[in-house]
Amino acid sequence: MNTRTSLFALMFALLGSTALVQPAKAAQAGQPAQAAAHTAASASAVETRMAMRKLWEEHITYTRNYIISALAGLPDGDAVAKRLLQNQDDIGDAIKPYYGGAAGEKLSALLRDHITIATEVVTAAKVGNKAQLDAAQKKWSANGKDIAVFLSGANPHWAQKDLEAMLQKHLDLTTGEVVGRLNKDWIADIEAYDEGHEHMLMFADALTDGIAKQFPDAFK
Repeated sequence: MNTRTSLFALMFALLGSTALVQPAKAAQAGQPAQAAAHTAASASAVETRMAMRKLWEEHITYTRNYIISALAGLPDGDAVAKRLLQNQDDIGDAIKPYYGGAAGEKLSALLRDHITIATEVVTAAKVGNKAQLDAAQKKWSANGKDIAVFLSGANPHWAQKDLEAMLQKHLDLTTGEVVGRLNKDWIADIEAYDEGHEHMLMFADALTDGIAKQFPDAFK
């Protein structure tokens, strides 16, 4: 077992995972080979989950950074937007080992649209143009549905209606951040971000769980 795998196995053990406790008992019963294989598989699952969470944490963190910079007219706005768009490419790359290059590029394109529309929402809210804001939010929701259709079509364990609901909640909470900051309601702003952060981790875990169910051999 290499150092990286050992590290994730240790993390899982410290978290009290029964997935690692059971192989340890099996090893004591004279089944060391099976126990080692199960431990390695558990470490692989943890590594995948942590990697997916990191990508979606970057998504929500850099989205927040962009909201703050854009609304305040800070000079780092373009740099933050560029980094945020890179995250969408990284997320697309993450599914390529399972669904292929074309699927990864398609997801990246949909997510890039998601970010581009988000900038339209922020701009319209900042200038107080309600008609423009309503149009941007309608387009944003439609993009979320497109993402849900694409993902559910790739994996039967990702139900379209569940994905639509989760993505719409992400949009609503992000909008809550924008509104909170515009109104200088810092508590509402922070609460929207905190809830959105937790929600994004749940979304990431749902994606990982779906991949593990669809490709069980990848974790054996």
